Amino acid sequence: MKTAEPCYYHLDVEVCPERVGQVGRILAAHLRLWDLEHLVDPVCHGTEVLLRAIDEHATDKHAVIEMWWNGQHLITALAENDRDLRLDQELGNCLAWIAAMSDGWGCCATDTGAKVIWFSRRAPSCEGVPRIPTAPAPTLREVRKVPRVIPAFASTESRAPAVLANA
Repeated sequence: MKTAEPCYYHLDVEVCPERVGQVGRILAAHLRLWDLEHLVDPVCHGTEVLLRAIDEHATDKHAVIEMWWNGQHLITALAENDRDLRLDQELGNCLAWIAAMSDGWGCCATDTGAKVIWFSRRAPSCEGVPRIPTAPAPTLREVRKVPRVIPAFASTESRAPAVLANA
């Protein structure tokens, strides 16, 4: 069964053709460690496509890759710092591929001028991933107030009702 514990991974990369395949293998190793083997191909391929486009079009070759697993979704984000890189022109084909293969995607700018491109993949339900979080166990405040009075059994003797302190 897949882990429902949140996982996070951060990787700083100087993009060059030799590093693209190496980054894919690093991400694949982390996905396998998190028991997410079925997400290796789409996540690594999407990241490699973006890294190749950055290598080809960007002047600043520094990129940051982050992955978050929350128990139901894997979110992969890639940030690059090139202010001159136009997402619609240089990365148009990459973004079209990412939109087609992901459950959700987007891009945004940061205060420093970096661009962040993210995409998410949902874990298939057939893989045994808990889809709905389990309800928490009731707390002690939800049980009956103590002490409470429990009536005694009817008998010939008259007694005062018994009081239980911890029932």
